[in-house]
Amino acid sequence: MAAGFASTGTGASGRLPAVFTTAGTSSFTEFLSQAAPEMLPGRRPLPSGSGADLAPHGTTIVTATFDGGVVMAGDRRATMGNIVANRDIEKVFEADAYSVVGIAGTAGIAIEMVRLFRVELEHYEKIEGMRLSLDGKANRLATMIRGNLGAAMQGLAVVPLFAGFDLDATDVSEAGRLFSFDVTGGKYEEQQYTAVGSGSLFAKSALKKRYRPGASAEDTVRLCLEALYDAADDDTATGGPDLTRRIYPVVMVVDPTGVRRVSDEELDEVVGAVVAGRMVNPGG
Repeated sequence: MAAGFASTGTGASGRLPAVFTTAGTSSFTEFLSQAAPEMLPGRRPLPSGSGADLAPHGTTIVTATFDGGVVMAGDRRATMGNIVANRDIEKVFEADAYSVVGIAGTAGIAIEMVRLFRVELEHYEKIEGMRLSLDGKANRLATMIRGNLGAAMQGLAVVPLFAGFDLDATDVSEAGRLFSFDVTGGKYEEQQYTAVGSGSLFAKSALKKRYRPGASAEDTVRLCLEALYDAADDDTATGGPDLTRRIYPVVMVVDPTGVRRVSDEELDEVVGAVVAGRMVNPGG
Protein backbone atom coordinates (compact mmCIF):
# COMPACT_ATOMS: atom_id res chain seq x y z
CA MET A 1 0.00 0.00 0.00
CA ALA A 2 3.02 2.29 0.40
CA ALA A 3 3.14 2.85 -3.36
CA GLY A 4 -0.42 4.14 -3.28
CA PHE A 5 0.37 6.54 -0.47
CA ALA A 6 3.11 8.07 -2.61
CA SER A 7 0.41 9.75 -4.67
CA THR A 8 -0.42 11.99 -1.71
CA GLY A 9 3.04 13.53 -1.99
CA THR A 10 4.81 15.69 0.60
CA GLY A 11 4.63 19.35 1.37
CA ALA A 12 7.21 22.01 0.53
CA SER A 13 9.03 21.14 3.74
CA GLY A 14 9.37 17.52 2.64
CA ARG A 15 7.10 16.35 5.45
CA LEU A 16 4.17 13.98 5.16
CA PRO A 17 0.71 15.53 4.71
CA ALA A 18 -1.26 16.35 7.84
CA VAL A 19 -3.51 13.31 7.45
CA PHE A 20 -0.52 11.16 8.45
CA THR A 21 0.41 13.15 11.53
CA THR A 22 -2.92 14.39 12.88
CA ALA A 23 -4.66 12.34 15.55
CA GLY A 24 -7.71 10.82 13.96
CA THR A 25 -9.96 7.81 13.80
CA SER A 26 -9.24 4.26 14.86
CA SER A 27 -10.71 3.12 11.53
CA PHE A 28 -8.05 2.33 8.94
CA THR A 29 -10.69 2.47 6.19
CA GLU A 30 -11.60 6.05 7.13
CA PHE A 31 -7.92 6.99 7.21
CA LEU A 32 -7.43 5.45 3.77
CA SER A 33 -10.43 7.38 2.42
CA GLN A 34 -8.54 10.58 3.27
CA ALA A 35 -4.97 9.55 2.47
CA ALA A 36 -5.51 7.47 -0.69
CA PRO A 37 -9.21 7.00 -1.49
CA GLU A 38 -8.43 5.43 -4.87
CA MET A 39 -7.09 2.38 -3.03
CA LEU A 40 -10.46 1.47 -1.55
CA PRO A 41 -12.21 -1.28 -3.55
CA GLY A 42 -15.46 0.66 -3.81
CA ARG A 43 -13.92 4.04 -4.69
CA ARG A 44 -12.31 3.15 -8.00
CA PRO A 45 -13.91 4.51 -11.18
CA LEU A 46 -15.58 1.79 -13.22
CA PRO A 47 -16.63 1.82 -16.88
CA SER A 48 -20.31 1.59 -17.69
CA GLY A 49 -21.93 -1.80 -18.19
CA SER A 50 -21.85 -5.05 -16.24
CA GLY A 51 -18.61 -6.81 -15.33
CA ALA A 52 -20.29 -9.89 -13.86
CA ASP A 53 -19.07 -12.25 -16.59
CA LEU A 54 -15.53 -10.84 -16.76
CA ALA A 55 -14.23 -11.84 -13.33
CA PRO A 56 -14.12 -15.15 -11.43
CA HIS A 57 -16.84 -15.66 -8.83
CA GLY A 58 -16.57 -17.75 -5.73
CA THR A 59 -19.22 -19.80 -3.93
CA THR A 60 -20.38 -21.52 -1.59
CA ILE A 61 -19.80 -20.74 2.13
CA VAL A 62 -21.52 -22.46 5.06
CA THR A 63 -21.26 -21.85 8.78
CA ALA A 64 -22.81 -23.36 11.91
CA THR A 65 -22.49 -23.04 15.66
CA PHE A 66 -21.58 -25.79 18.07
CA ASP A 67 -21.46 -25.96 21.85
CA GLY A 68 -18.71 -23.40 22.47
CA GLY A 69 -17.87 -22.01 19.05
CA VAL A 70 -18.48 -21.93 15.31
CA VAL A 71 -17.34 -23.72 12.17
CA MET A 72 -17.09 -22.08 8.74
CA ALA A 73 -16.33 -23.96 5.53
CA GLY A 74 -16.08 -23.01 1.87
CA ASP A 75 -15.72 -24.98 -1.32
CA ARG A 76 -12.70 -24.35 -3.56
CA ARG A 77 -14.24 -23.61 -6.97
CA ALA A 78 -14.33 -20.24 -8.73
CA THR A 79 -16.29 -19.88 -11.96
CA MET A 80 -16.37 -17.41 -14.83
CA GLY A 81 -19.61 -17.95 -16.71
CA ASN A 82 -19.74 -21.65 -17.54
CA ILE A 83 -15.98 -22.09 -17.08
CA VAL A 84 -14.16 -23.30 -13.96
CA ALA A 85 -11.74 -20.42 -13.48
CA ASN A 86 -9.98 -21.90 -10.46
CA ARG A 87 -10.42 -25.22 -8.69
CA ASP A 88 -8.46 -24.52 -5.50
CA ILE A 89 -9.29 -20.94 -4.52
CA GLU A 90 -9.58 -20.24 -0.79
CA LYS A 91 -12.71 -18.40 0.36
CA VAL A 92 -12.55 -18.68 4.16
CA PHE A 93 -10.04 -16.56 6.05
CA GLU A 94 -8.99 -15.77 9.59
CA ALA A 95 -10.13 -12.20 10.30
CA ASP A 96 -8.38 -12.01 13.66
CA ALA A 97 -7.61 -14.36 16.55
CA TYR A 98 -11.31 -15.00 17.34
CA SER A 99 -13.21 -14.49 14.09
CA VAL A 100 -13.37 -15.72 10.50
CA VAL A 101 -14.81 -14.36 7.28
CA GLY A 102 -15.95 -16.24 4.18
CA ILE A 103 -16.42 -14.65 0.76
CA ALA A 104 -18.92 -15.16 -2.03
CA GLY A 105 -19.17 -13.03 -5.12
CA THR A 106 -16.48 -11.41 -7.28
CA ALA A 107 -13.34 -13.16 -6.09
CA GLY A 108 -10.74 -10.45 -6.68
CA ILE A 109 -12.70 -7.67 -4.97
CA ALA A 110 -13.76 -10.02 -2.16
CA ILE A 111 -10.20 -11.07 -1.35
CA GLU A 112 -9.06 -7.44 -1.42
CA MET A 113 -11.90 -6.53 0.94
CA VAL A 114 -10.91 -9.30 3.34
CA ARG A 115 -7.32 -8.05 3.40
CA LEU A 116 -8.51 -4.53 4.15
CA PHE A 117 -10.87 -5.85 6.84
CA ARG A 118 -8.01 -7.67 8.56
CA VAL A 119 -5.92 -4.48 8.55
CA GLU A 120 -8.95 -2.58 9.86
CA LEU A 121 -9.22 -4.87 12.91
CA GLU A 122 -5.48 -4.83 13.57
CA HIS A 123 -5.33 -1.03 13.22
CA TYR A 124 -8.18 -0.56 15.71
CA GLU A 125 -6.47 -2.82 18.24
CA LYS A 126 -3.19 -0.92 17.94
CA ILE A 127 -4.80 2.52 18.19
CA GLU A 128 -7.30 1.75 20.96
CA GLY A 129 -5.25 -0.85 22.84
CA MET A 130 -8.17 -3.30 22.88
CA ARG A 131 -10.09 -5.59 20.55
CA LEU A 132 -13.29 -4.57 18.84
CA SER A 133 -16.35 -6.40 20.10
CA LEU A 134 -17.76 -9.05 17.77
CA ASP A 135 -20.67 -6.73 16.97
CA GLY A 136 -18.22 -3.94 16.24
CA LYS A 137 -16.30 -6.14 13.82
CA ALA A 138 -19.50 -7.08 12.01
CA ASN A 139 -20.47 -3.38 11.79
CA ARG A 140 -17.10 -2.46 10.29
CA LEU A 141 -17.48 -5.19 7.67
CA ALA A 142 -21.00 -3.98 6.86
CA THR A 143 -19.64 -0.46 6.25
CA MET A 144 -17.02 -1.81 3.86
CA ILE A 145 -19.63 -3.78 1.91
CA ARG A 146 -21.80 -0.65 1.67
CA GLY A 147 -18.83 1.18 0.17
CA ASN A 148 -18.75 -1.37 -2.66
CA LEU A 149 -22.38 -0.80 -3.66
CA GLY A 150 -21.47 1.03 -6.87
CA ALA A 151 -19.43 -1.94 -8.09
CA ALA A 152 -22.14 -4.34 -6.94
CA MET A 153 -24.67 -2.51 -9.12
CA GLN A 154 -22.41 -3.31 -12.08
CA GLY A 155 -22.28 -7.00 -11.28
CA LEU A 156 -19.15 -7.00 -9.07
CA ALA A 157 -20.87 -7.83 -5.80
CA VAL A 158 -19.27 -9.15 -2.63
CA VAL A 159 -21.47 -10.91 -0.05
CA PRO A 160 -19.48 -12.39 2.85
CA LEU A 161 -20.31 -14.36 5.98
CA PHE A 162 -18.75 -13.42 9.30
CA ALA A 163 -18.53 -15.61 12.39
CA GLY A 164 -16.62 -15.65 15.61
CA PHE A 165 -16.32 -16.41 19.29
CA ASP A 166 -17.80 -13.63 21.44
CA LEU A 167 -15.34 -12.98 24.27
CA ASP A 168 -18.00 -10.92 26.04
CA ALA A 169 -20.57 -13.72 26.15
CA THR A 170 -21.73 -14.73 29.63
CA ASP A 171 -22.42 -18.32 28.54
CA VAL A 172 -19.47 -19.92 26.73
CA SER A 173 -21.73 -22.54 25.16
CA GLU A 174 -23.56 -19.74 23.31
CA ALA A 175 -20.51 -17.65 22.43
CA GLY A 176 -20.41 -18.72 18.79
CA ARG A 177 -22.19 -16.10 16.65
CA LEU A 178 -22.93 -15.77 12.93
CA PHE A 179 -23.61 -12.74 10.72
CA SER A 180 -24.79 -12.50 7.13
CA PHE A 181 -24.94 -9.41 4.91
CA ASP A 182 -26.57 -8.10 1.75
CA VAL A 183 -24.96 -6.03 -1.03
CA THR A 184 -26.18 -2.76 0.53
CA GLY A 185 -24.30 -3.47 3.76
CA GLY A 186 -27.31 -4.75 5.69
CA LYS A 187 -26.15 -6.88 8.63
CA TYR A 188 -28.18 -9.77 10.01
CA GLU A 189 -27.33 -12.01 12.94
CA GLU A 190 -28.18 -15.62 12.13
CA GLN A 191 -29.12 -18.38 14.54
CA GLN A 192 -27.44 -21.81 14.51
CA TYR A 193 -26.44 -21.96 10.83
CA THR A 194 -26.50 -20.18 7.48
CA ALA A 195 -24.97 -20.23 4.00
CA VAL A 196 -24.26 -17.84 1.14
CA GLY A 197 -23.47 -18.19 -2.54
CA SER A 198 -25.03 -19.84 -5.56
CA GLY A 199 -25.27 -23.19 -3.77
CA SER A 200 -26.64 -21.72 -0.54
CA LEU A 201 -30.21 -22.87 -1.16
CA PHE A 202 -29.12 -26.51 -1.26
CA ALA A 203 -26.59 -26.07 1.56
CA LYS A 204 -29.17 -24.48 3.85
CA SER A 205 -31.60 -27.30 3.15
CA ALA A 206 -28.95 -29.82 4.19
CA LEU A 207 -28.08 -27.82 7.31
CA LYS A 208 -31.76 -27.57 8.23
CA LYS A 209 -32.16 -31.34 8.15
CA ARG A 210 -28.90 -32.27 9.85
CA TYR A 211 -28.20 -29.51 12.38
CA ARG A 212 -28.45 -30.55 16.04
CA PRO A 213 -28.00 -28.06 18.92
CA GLY A 214 -25.22 -29.00 21.32
CA ALA A 215 -23.20 -30.90 18.73
CA SER A 216 -19.43 -31.18 19.08
CA ALA A 217 -16.94 -29.30 16.91
CA GLU A 218 -16.08 -32.55 15.08
CA ASP A 219 -19.74 -33.28 14.31
CA THR A 220 -20.24 -29.71 13.09
CA VAL A 221 -17.25 -29.97 10.75
CA ARG A 222 -18.85 -33.04 9.21
CA LEU A 223 -22.20 -31.24 9.05
CA CYS A 224 -20.65 -28.41 7.03
CA LEU A 225 -18.92 -30.84 4.68
CA GLU A 226 -22.19 -32.69 4.12
CA ALA A 227 -23.90 -29.37 3.31
CA LEU A 228 -21.19 -28.45 0.78
CA TYR A 229 -21.49 -31.90 -0.78
CA ASP A 230 -25.23 -31.37 -1.25
CA ALA A 231 -24.61 -27.90 -2.71
CA ALA A 232 -22.08 -29.29 -5.19
CA ASP A 233 -24.53 -32.04 -6.14
CA ASP A 234 -27.10 -29.50 -7.41
CA ASP A 235 -25.09 -26.35 -8.18
CA THR A 236 -22.49 -26.40 -10.95
CA ALA A 237 -20.66 -23.38 -9.49
CA THR A 238 -19.92 -25.25 -6.25
CA GLY A 239 -17.04 -27.72 -6.25
CA GLY A 240 -17.24 -30.97 -4.34
CA PRO A 241 -14.25 -32.61 -2.62
CA ASP A 242 -11.61 -33.56 -5.21
CA LEU A 243 -10.23 -36.88 -3.96
CA THR A 244 -7.82 -37.27 -6.89
CA ARG A 245 -6.06 -33.95 -6.27
CA ARG A 246 -6.79 -33.90 -2.52
CA ILE A 247 -8.48 -30.51 -2.86
CA TYR A 248 -10.81 -30.25 0.12
CA PRO A 249 -12.95 -27.38 1.43
CA VAL A 250 -11.28 -24.81 3.65
CA VAL A 251 -12.65 -25.41 7.14
CA MET A 252 -12.08 -23.08 10.12
CA VAL A 253 -13.04 -23.75 13.73
CA VAL A 254 -13.35 -20.89 16.25
CA ASP A 255 -13.60 -21.68 19.97
CA PRO A 256 -12.28 -20.21 23.27
CA THR A 257 -8.70 -20.99 22.18
CA GLY A 258 -9.05 -18.96 18.96
CA VAL A 259 -9.15 -19.76 15.24
CA ARG A 260 -7.86 -23.07 13.92
CA ARG A 261 -7.80 -24.30 10.34
CA VAL A 262 -8.65 -27.98 10.01
CA SER A 263 -5.73 -29.63 8.23
CA ASP A 264 -6.04 -31.69 5.06
CA GLU A 265 -4.82 -34.68 7.06
CA GLU A 266 -7.78 -34.32 9.42
CA LEU A 267 -10.15 -33.75 6.51
CA ASP A 268 -8.95 -36.92 4.77
CA GLU A 269 -10.85 -39.07 7.22
CA VAL A 270 -13.97 -36.91 7.37
CA VAL A 271 -14.23 -36.41 3.60
CA GLY A 272 -13.64 -40.12 3.08
CA ALA A 273 -16.48 -40.95 5.46
CA VAL A 274 -18.84 -38.50 3.74
CA VAL A 275 -18.07 -39.85 0.27
CA ALA A 276 -18.32 -43.47 1.47
CA GLY A 277 -21.73 -42.71 2.97
CA ARG A 278 -22.93 -41.15 -0.29
CA MET A 279 -21.83 -44.25 -2.21
CA VAL A 280 -24.42 -46.17 -0.18
CA ASN A 281 -27.02 -43.37 -0.01
CA PRO A 282 -26.42 -40.64 -2.64
CA GLY A 283 -29.06 -38.40 -1.11
CA GLY A 284 -27.43 -38.44 2.31
